[in-house]
Amino acid sequence: QVQLVESGGGLVQAGGSLRLSCAASGSIFSINTMAWYRQAPGKQRVVVASISSVGRIDYVDSVKGRFTISKDNANTVYLQMDSLKPEDTAVYYCAALKPGQIYWGQGTQVTVSS
Repeated sequence: QVQLVESGGGLVQAGGSLRLSCAASGSIFSINTMAWYRQAPGKQRVVVASISSVGRIDYVDSVKGRFTISKDNANTVYLQMDSLKPEDTAVYYCAALKPGQIYWGQGTQVTVSS
């Protein structure tokens, strides 16, 4: 099992910044990829950014140049979100991917006001 605890969400004005954190614990050795997803009201949950165990990083086009995903040596993944837009408003979910399995964080609300 993998446990993911998220923090860092909140309310920010357009143009502002937030940093989300996701602390992973449990059986973490076989995690291939960690990712951030988001789900806006009335929309499907979509991947925003991912980072693999060998350092491959990918972003959805809409956040390129504004968001940065990273990991540290304490089993924590981050999503630095800059130049936030109202369209970024969503519940953000941390995810850990193993072969045939995905584990989810509890979600953290990000609200960007205009």
